[in-house]
Formats: sequence, structure tokens, C-alpha cells
Amino acid sequence: MTRIKVKPRRTRLSAAAVPSKPLDSHSPQPRLFLGWIVLFVAALGMFASAPGQSFSVATFKEPMEQSLGITDTAYSAAYLVATLLSGACLPFVGRLTDRWGARLLLPLIGIALGAACWWMSLVQSFAGLFFGFCLIRPLGQGSLTLVSTWLVGHWFEKRRGLAMGLLGMGGTLSVMCVPQFSQFLTTELGWRAAWIGLAFVVWGILVLPAIVFVRNRPEDVGLLPDGQVPLATRDATSSSETDVIATEPISAGNNYTVDEAWRHLTFWKLLLPLCTGALVGTGLVFHQISIFAERGLSASAAVTILSIQAVTASIGALLFGYLTDRFPERRLMAMSMVCLASAQLLLTSLSHIGLAALYGMLLGTHGAILRTAGSAVWVNHYGRLHQGAIRGIVLTFQILASALGPLPFALAKGYWGSYSMANWMMLVLPIGSAIAVWTAYPPQEQPAVVPAPASVGA
Repeated sequence: MTRIKVKPRRTRLSAAAVPSKPLDSHSPQPRLFLGWIVLFVAALGMFASAPGQSFSVATFKEPMEQSLGITDTAYSAAYLVATLLSGACLPFVGRLTDRWGARLLLPLIGIALGAACWWMSLVQSFAGLFFGFCLIRPLGQGSLTLVSTWLVGHWFEKRRGLAMGLLGMGGTLSVMCVPQFSQFLTTELGWRAAWIGLAFVVWGILVLPAIVFVRNRPEDVGLLPDGQVPLATRDATSSSETDVIATEPISAGNNYTVDEAWRHLTFWKLLLPLCTGALVGTGLVFHQISIFAERGLSASAAVTILSIQAVTASIGALLFGYLTDRFPERRLMAMSMVCLASAQLLLTSLSHIGLAALYGMLLGTHGAILRTAGSAVWVNHYGRLHQGAIRGIVLTFQILASALGPLPFALAKGYWGSYSMANWMMLVLPIGSAIAVWTAYPPQEQPAVVPAPASVGA
């Protein structure tokens, strides 16, 4: 049988399968795995993405509309277009991350997002507002989230699900803290001062830690994911003194490019529940106060349920992160769709606060699963080498679905005078997505046409 030689497709970071700095076999191994510090900085990135997220921008809506003399329709339209622009930029950002790495991009994005917040404090017109949205949405909602997730995908493998759960805690904490911080500054000092405050928060918590601590991949410091030490460089006498596991470098045989990944039906089956969650979940949350009012529940009850949803998502992120490392992601993602469908069914007969609390827990559980299993599945299935480009495509579809989510409920309200019909019609989406993702088996390992490690000879 003739062996086929394939010329590797090189990028600056294409040597991901082989440690670039062999460890000194006579030096003791550090007790603290650097990946945990990198994970903490990545979680700071998720927290710092808040200025570009909907829950943060919502706190500025009324004061900015009143101050700038902008209608609610104009404000929402500018935000929608900026959201679509954010999604369109992500494939480019993903490829850029694969090429240059998070060590360069994370502090640069942090500096740029802080500057964008400062710009928002100077806005005087609709054009300025629109330009500001076109900065904070791609930088905050899109790029910071993508790059932070990229880091975790490289530094963890066997504990990747748990790491994704811990990463999601940064986003959850921002939901709990940033709107209150922005509201306080807006009330005391005005909305312009609040945007300046957010700029200093982003610069203060993200830029310096990213410069000091972030390394693109464990191979850059002579390690493998999870802190494993390459077998060839591991001191034989250290096995009883450290917790690291001797192993061989990870093969590059299952690293798919975007073009290779989306040719598999599995790719689209995995994408379906993520888009369904973005579409239906965003629509439900966006109209939650009005939907609850139709059921005879107060606005304060609706806000309380959002808090219950956030707490459930925080606890669930750790639980389902742990389970992601032990069960197939497709089954957990199917479970998330069952939770979403159950919440939609419960919404049809919501009559008191107890059922509303259960509704919030179901939505929180649904979100927790998608933030853990739904994040880890892409690098687990398609490899680390091109995960930025692949995740960029995935997030583009999610953002598009999220932007369209409120529309069906608004149309139903306008045509039938109630949100119920939209809820019933969209119930088919999580049911169909659960069935589809249950059959999303991992793709077979790629043959010799995929990029090979640079050190592999003929």
C-alpha cells in the first residue's frame, strides 16, 4: 500500500498538536496548572463583554432616547442592524483568532471595547448612536465571547465541559452585576457617566490580566490540555509527586476546517438546537413582561423570574459542565430542547407565581446546557486547530436567530391580540431540534487530507 504524503496547511498556530517548548525533565512540575489562570482571564472576558450585551444596553434605552430625542423604533432598528453586523463579522474574527491567537486579540479587543464605551458617552445624534452600536455589539457580544471560548477549548480536553461551565459563570455574574451598576451610575451621574464607568471596568479587569497571563495553547509552555505532560519529557521520578498524567501529544487527525465540517449533516444537527434556543428563548425573554401580563402576573413577578432563571443557569452550568465530560453532548442538548418545550407548554397555563418559578427554572436549565455542552461540542467534534473559524460560523447563525426571535411574538400580538399563537407555533422547533440532535453522531476521523502536525515526516 502506498502512503500518501500531504503537505501541511500552516498557520502561525498550526503546530497545536506538538508542544513547542519541551519541558526540562529534571525540573519540578508546577502544582498549579496555568490553564486555570487562563480560564479565569477568559471568564473575565465573558464578564467584560457586558457593554455589548442586550441586558446591559437595555438599561440605557429610556434615558438615551429621551436625551437624544430618538424614538423607540429608531433605537431598536439601530440595535437590530448592529446585531446583524456583529454576526456577519464573527467568521472573520474566528479565522483571525485561529491565526493570531487570543494572547494578542484579547487585550486588543478589550482596549477597543473600552474605547467604544467611551464613544457611547459622547453620542449626540442617531448617527453617532448607530455607529456606537456597530462597535459595542461586534466587540462585546461577538468577539470577546468567541475569543474567550476559543481559549478554553485549547487549554482543556477531559475537563472541557466543566471548564465551559466555569467560563459561563463570568457571563452570568455580568447579568447579575452590570445592569445594576449601570443603573446606579445613570441615576446618580447620568447615562454618559455610566458609559465611561463601563469603559474603565472593561479596561481595568481585562486588558492587563490578558497581557500578563494568557498563553494561546498549553503547548506554548510545554504542556498538553488539562496540564498533562508529554510522555517523552516527563521525569520518571515525578509520577508519585504530581497529579499530571503522562500522555502522547494529541493527534491532529480530527482537526476539520470549516469547509470540511459543514459538509457533515452532524454539523447542521448540532447547530439546530443552538439556533432554536436563540430564536425562541430570545423571543420569550424579550416579551416576558407583556406575556406575564396576559396571564395576570405583574411586571415585578416577571423580573423576579428572570433572576430565578439566572440563578438556575449559574448552578446548572457547573452541573451540566461536569456531565458534559461524561455523557455525549447530543443527549444533553436534546435534554435542553425538552426543557425549552416544557417551558413553552407551561407558559400556556401559567396562572400563579409557583408555576412561573418552575418556568424560569426550565429556561435556566435549558440555557445552562447550551452554554456548556453546546459550547464544548464543536471543539470535541471538529478539533482545536480551526475551532475559531467554526465557532464563528456557529455564532453567526445564533446571532441571526436571536435578532429575529422577538419578531414572531410581536406579529402574533398584532394579528391575534395575544402571544399564545406564536408560542404554540414555535413549539415545533424544540421538539424537532431534540429529535435531530439526538442522532448527531460524531463525524469519523478525517483521512490524510487534513492538516498534519508540522513535525510529522513521510
